[in-house]
Amino acid sequence: MKCTPFEALYGRKCQTPIAWEEVEEIKLIGPDIVQETTDKIVQIKERLKAIRDCQKSYADNQRNPLELSVGDKVLLKVSPWKGVVCF
Repeated sequence: MKCTPFEALYGRKCQTPIAWEEVEEIKLIGPDIVQETTDKIVQIKERLKAIRDCQKSYADNQRNPLELSVGDKVLLKVSPWKGVVCF
């Protein structure tokens, strides 16, 4: 496989400042750009959710559940509160 790491990761060539002129030739206007931007945002949110779920499942698998019983000694971290606290 002869390609750059960027091409291997993203499946397309990297767009350098030299290639920006080619991209700017195809200008989107009006509802087209709004629709494309909305689609990209939805796609990004879906990917972030998938990645977050994957990372959470990995972290949950690595974490050991705490088993405490009455009488066990634990360390309680007490930090000063800022501002007025009303109960």
